[in-house]
Amino acid sequence: MGINSGDTAWILTASALVLIMTPGLAFFYGGMSRQKNLLNTMMMSYGTIGLAVVMWILIGYSLSFGSNVGGFVGGLDFFGFNGVGMAASADYGSSIPQLAFAVFQMMFAVITPALITGALAERMKFGPMMIFIALWSIIVYYPLAHMQWGVGGFLGSIGAVDFAGGNVVHISSGVAGLVACIMLGKRKNYGSIVPHNIPFVLLGAALLLFGWMGFNGGSALAANGLAAHAVVTSITAASAAMISWMIIDKIVSKKPTALGAATGLIVGLVAITPGAGFVPVWASLIIGLLVSPICWFGISKLKQKLGYDDALDAFGCHGLGGIWGGIATGLFATVSVSGGDHAQGLFFGGDLILSQLLAIVITVALSAVGTFIIFKVISLLMKVRVEEKDEDQGLDQSEHGESAYPTTSEVV
Repeated sequence: MGINSGDTAWILTASALVLIMTPGLAFFYGGMSRQKNLLNTMMMSYGTIGLAVVMWILIGYSLSFGSNVGGFVGGLDFFGFNGVGMAASADYGSSIPQLAFAVFQMMFAVITPALITGALAERMKFGPMMIFIALWSIIVYYPLAHMQWGVGGFLGSIGAVDFAGGNVVHISSGVAGLVACIMLGKRKNYGSIVPHNIPFVLLGAALLLFGWMGFNGGSALAANGLAAHAVVTSITAASAAMISWMIIDKIVSKKPTALGAATGLIVGLVAITPGAGFVPVWASLIIGLLVSPICWFGISKLKQKLGYDDALDAFGCHGLGGIWGGIATGLFATVSVSGGDHAQGLFFGGDLILSQLLAIVITVALSAVGTFIIFKVISLLMKVRVEEKDEDQGLDQSEHGESAYPTTSEVV
């Protein structure tokens, strides 16, 4: 099969859509931070763009999609994008240039570590954060991408499916955020911190919603019916989750909140990601409706009960939402949607749920252990947390020498 111009145009467009998600994440996280930490919080996402793109070109794509090494990582045959050209790859999108596939996957490698930064916001030094992201990408993300999506990858070989990154993106980053935030410790005044700019949160959520259509729709790797199906299930789950969260807000606090609506929108997208191209549209409604109470419980109850400071709820949204999404895919996936040769979901009489559960456990273990080792080593070599006086002043000034609102007085 030769290069198809329609498929290529869609994947390049989808790549741009996924790219805008990381600036969107910067606004989403930035709005939830305090005013004195806005630029630093946003820079964690923007800095990841530059770092992750360069790493992807040099080694990331090769370690993720190079020749299989034991089912756990790719080889270095694509080092520096060597051999990644305008011809199609038989393994990764047979109707698009390999360059198009590589740049599409690049955007996933950008946003995944950026998601982790939300758990560590407002108290971690910028330099050590970038070092952590670089090492985490090598030790956790690239192997996971190969294990799930690479030819010969271990998770794929045991029958697990992940349409657009439930395991690879959301569970891995959410669990990493949980482990790292516990190791880093709580912020000062933890428990009395409120978001400083809800409109920024809504803007970020809008950009994430917009970009997510490419995130999930582009994972079909063609401009076809499966791409259309993934877009429909994505917006359906997101909308159902937003309604579900607003209902929870109304029951618990008597008023639907803008922050809650935005959060519901995002967790719905997280939950549908692994199954967007595998589950029927009606199932996406169920997935979206149920993810909000799961994530709400994690954010509003579990975090307080266990006392960890996941600052912007990376684990509460992406970790828990991704785990539910992976389980739901095992319940509702069907070959009548995907046209693939995977096992049927439990609802359709198959045993896919067993592979999904195993893949989730492996993902959690790899991310947790890898994150612990990386963070421990970095902590032994350098100071990762800002000084108390710098935390009081704000990381915008202490880490970047800038102020988001130079004409107004800084507030705590």
